Amino acid sequence: MSFFRKLTKYKYPLGLSIVFTILATILYIIFEIQFNNSFDFLHFIGKQKFTIIIFFILSFIIFNVLINRYINNVINRVLEEISPESYFSEIQSDKVGLDQLAQKLLKKIQARTSEINVLKDKDTYRKVFLGNISHELKTPLFTIQGYILTLMDGALKDKNVRHKYLKRAAKGVDRIINIVLDLDLITQFESGIKIVDKKKFDIVEVVQNVFDLLEIESQNSRISLVFDKEYSSPVYVNADEERILQVLTNLLVNSLKYGLEGGKTEIFIQELENQKILIKVMDTGEGIEKHHLPRLFERFYRVDPTRSRKKGGSGLGLSIVKHIIEAHNENIYVESEIGRGTTFSFTLDRL
Repeated sequence: MSFFRKLTKYKYPLGLSIVFTILATILYIIFEIQFNNSFDFLHFIGKQKFTIIIFFILSFIIFNVLINRYINNVINRVLEEISPESYFSEIQSDKVGLDQLAQKLLKKIQARTSEINVLKDKDTYRKVFLGNISHELKTPLFTIQGYILTLMDGALKDKNVRHKYLKRAAKGVDRIINIVLDLDLITQFESGIKIVDKKKFDIVEVVQNVFDLLEIESQNSRISLVFDKEYSSPVYVNADEERILQVLTNLLVNSLKYGLEGGKTEIFIQELENQKILIKVMDTGEGIEKHHLPRLFERFYRVDPTRSRKKGGSGLGLSIVKHIIEAHNENIYVESEIGRGTTFSFTLDRL
């Protein structure tokens, strides 16, 4: 029975590892067939079996670590802190009257009720998280599976179709990789592994670099990326330049994805009195309804799931933004109004 309990415990990483190993093996076989006319399946399996086993083990370790970091560790820490025996031993050791004993018990019951509510919230989060991540992975996995099955059913003989389908399957793999990398980055911030490397840099120059990186996307979306005014001199801040570039990129990419044609996204850099710099990213898009705003930075939360998934992305961009800003001991804010656009703003230390 203990073996089956352990198997159930690892069913999520085990299942994902099996799927990834099968997909990787199929893709490898397809490429072997494409470049080797005398392909022998049994010879291939015999030759590559250790590679397949190693890939399976590595993928299992990665998924197991990710799931443990996100779910099991959090729940286990809470469970380990709950010790009813210690409560009663503490009460029994005190020489108190019935009234005082009742008050102590009432406080412990209230504390226990609060802990139970926290556990319920964690369990709800676990279920929502697993549902979200399975949904996000399911779409590209089924897409890859569809293309591979089509190739195996005969389309492999047509060189043009083969190239097109392999290219599309590769895009699906890229999307899965992006989701895993984004999840790993969030995990590192939450666990304290990833820290920010603060240094002096010019925020105006960084914003301009992001504008240059997104120039083609801006032209395709017909949305202008501009400063609110001309900044003739540098504005120096103390922060992690690479991470702040990532924050601005994520925010501007969102404004291009969901903005309206002919609109613009403005960057405001405002000096505050408390040695802070306020950076605003203001777009002229369709806006977000107020009831969505409190959940906007949650993992995989989408205002319009159908429309958002068609636009691509991992669904973790704003969550990463929030973690990076909080790692700087700062806060990020969002304001929006339907028909008038959305504004994201955050502060940094000014030098």
